Amino acid sequence: MAAKQKILIVDDDANIAELISLYLTKECYETMIVNDGEEALSVFKTFQPNLILLDLMLPGMDGITLLKEVRKKGCFVPILILTAKSELEDRVLGLESGADYYLTKPFDMQELTAVVKTLVRRKGEMIPENPSFGNITLYQADYTLRSPGKQIPLGKKEYDIMRILMINHEQVVSKETLLLKVWGNDADAVENNVEVYISFLRKKLEFLDADIMIATSRKLGYRIVKKQGGI
Repeated sequence: MAAKQKILIVDDDANIAELISLYLTKECYETMIVNDGEEALSVFKTFQPNLILLDLMLPGMDGITLLKEVRKKGCFVPILILTAKSELEDRVLGLESGADYYLTKPFDMQELTAVVKTLVRRKGEMIPENPSFGNITLYQADYTLRSPGKQIPLGKKEYDIMRILMINHEQVVSKETLLLKVWGNDADAVENNVEVYISFLRKKLEFLDADIMIATSRKLGYRIVKKQGGI
């Protein structure tokens, strides 16, 4: 029997850490919880995780400092940032400091599991800053969607939806996940908001002569697929 993949959860919110641990344990991962940055750096050497889930706001040593220390030691274990800090500059700082991916709280456990599986499978290969699929690339620096010879700007919500879909290409992403990730705690947001923005993105993909499309999986959600692959 193959050894379980090990995940180090670094978060000072005990309730969130325990919930994540419980969920990932059910997915057959071995987990360890650490509540502060300095302890995490020490435990990291002995536990030797296959993936680190890292909060940014930690006692003892903040998450960015811990991230830089781990990378300074030449370690390329995948690191997924889990944080309530959702501003673009915070996300850029995390990625530039060596994180592989960035999830903002609150997050959906289904999405977390999908990202965890992807990162563990890649074994430290970085999720690209500018994800591509088919002939389309999404650029973080200026929020543009590009194909050979054409480009079009995206609004913030369009960008966030497109990034989630492209990172998880060919996997179904639920409307609930998109609402949670893009609209957060906005009480006025409803599923129709997602449908409207998906319509905007489909028109922009048509403008770009994209060879990919946003397919609807009835009663489940959306996924990006190659056009020749069908729905």
